Amino acid sequence: MSDPAILSATGVHAWYGSSHVLHGVDLEISRGETLGLLGRNGMGKSTLIRTLLGHVTQREGQIRLFGQDVSRAKPHEVARLGVAYVPEGRGVFPNLSVRENLVMASRKGREGRADWPFERVMETFPRLQERIGNLGSQLSGGEQQMLSIGRALMTHPDLVILDEATEGLAPLIVAEIWRVIGQIRASGIATLIVDRDYRKVLTQSDRAVVLQKGQVVLAGDALALRDSAELAGYLGV
Repeated sequence: MSDPAILSATGVHAWYGSSHVLHGVDLEISRGETLGLLGRNGMGKSTLIRTLLGHVTQREGQIRLFGQDVSRAKPHEVARLGVAYVPEGRGVFPNLSVRENLVMASRKGREGRADWPFERVMETFPRLQERIGNLGSQLSGGEQQMLSIGRALMTHPDLVILDEATEGLAPLIVAEIWRVIGQIRASGIATLIVDRDYRKVLTQSDRAVVLQKGQVVLAGDALALRDSAELAGYLGV
């Protein structure tokens, strides 16, 4: 894409103890771009996300956000630069209401960006509006996922990272989540998506990167990759 990269990772290595998980990964996301991150289970996708966010401390290589070196940054420092994270476990506060979960995360984004206020989140997720006073622990799995995405949007991010946003959800809820992901993409927010439904990921993405054993083995235009035999071989489909 023509816009400069908002996230650029070069030669990224990561370890859990003595286990070397990432082996020199290069990754780039441009402003407004959606990147699909694909690979079979255990190939390093979540580790790469956690490394980019600063959660994995045993790491090497260079990571830059908006031109700023964040190679050794802590998670809260990455978040303040305009990155929102929707984790695999949803991360909803069980003892806070829906409203409280959303409002506690609300802040203006970079350069005063404020295009996802509370009202817009409510319009996007009518189910949350209906349960606005319910505790996080009283929500279904799908509602918790909506809340996690809504909370991320209320930080007015430039980049949203979604890790397995549809895992374990009923088909109707899955369709709703993908609809919202499409809205996020259309709004101009850059997105990094990990999901088991690789065809959906590729449909929603501009480009895709495939990991195998902690290395990038395939990258390119998402639609061009969708029916490639090479991709099928790496994903085992």
